[in-house]
Amino acid sequence: MQLVRHRRGISGIEASILAITIVIVAAALAFVVLNMGFSTTQKAKTTISAGLGEASSTIQVDGTIFGSGHVSAAKLNYTAVPIKIASGGDSVNLDDATAAVKYLSNSISYDNIYAGTLTTTTQDNDDGTADGQWLSLEEASESAKDEGYISDDPFEADGSSFPATTKAYVYWTVNDNNNEILDQGEHAVLAIAYASADRPAALDKVRAEILIPTGAALTIERQVPLITNEVINMN
Repeated sequence: MQLVRHRRGISGIEASILAITIVIVAAALAFVVLNMGFSTTQKAKTTISAGLGEASSTIQVDGTIFGSGHVSAAKLNYTAVPIKIASGGDSVNLDDATAAVKYLSNSISYDNIYAGTLTTTTQDNDDGTADGQWLSLEEASESAKDEGYISDDPFEADGSSFPATTKAYVYWTVNDNNNEILDQGEHAVLAIAYASADRPAALDKVRAEILIPTGAALTIERQVPLITNEVINMN
């Protein structure tokens, strides 16, 4: 007796459908993999850019750091640091709600002495207009007292009047838009007015850190030279 064997085969159209299905699935998987790769690359780029932005300081020292000295007492009444936006940096909000100034010396340490910025409302020019710019530290000190940032003006009473507490504030020497944001092209000064007991003497080290919302803090550290003049070059 002859055995009959039945064999089943796959027709050409079934094979084609299967091949097309495999190709579609492979293409879909490849798209998913590539999309994940692009997404990961973009996230990495964003993270690196953000990290570089946080690691670099947006503001920088703009010229000579100087002090206002009391010669007979051989101590500083003021330290003034000119600042501006670093090349390629973004604008910085210097409002006291977003910025801070930490101060340290040989004998004291304050987490935040920042009172805020002087604006157009605190200084009038000779013609009665206000442009938010100050020609000197002495003018800014008068405005700071009027604004309530410092209790007493060190330039008054022949240099024998001092704030009750050490305070820092910012005033503009070049101000384009009269607000509290330091923009490219604008120039400002961080002024530190010392309380009588906090005034640094010759050879003391003073250190200030300007903490801003984005970017690294700007750190300034100087050793006080001999105080033989009322204006002291601290560079």
